[in-house]
Amino acid sequence: MAVSELTQSDVDKVANERMIIMETKTLEIQVQRMYRFESDRPLKAFADIIINDALLIKGIKVLEGKNGLFVSMPQEQAKDKKWYDSVRCLTQDAREQVTEAVLSVYKEG
Repeated sequence: MAVSELTQSDVDKVANERMIIMETKTLEIQVQRMYRFESDRPLKAFADIIINDALLIKGIKVLEGKNGLFVSMPQEQAKDKKWYDSVRCLTQDAREQVTEAVLSVYKEG
């Protein structure tokens, strides 16, 4: 079916299906790649994850801080030379699920 042949009903159906997927409480998170570093520096690894077989996030960092390991989302440097997250978890639950998935794979390896 060509895009021009889609009816409003078709568009609404797809939009509703997408909203249901994104509203699920449990995200299906697959760590696609984990690149570890062997050093005394705070940066311990980079990870790429796939969420719900629909979204790829590249460049998640595993860092060692004062309170242990934590996950940092990808960042970009702006013209003002400050770093800003380019991907942000909108809920604490989503953030915890991403952190748990990435750190569990990191610790396995």
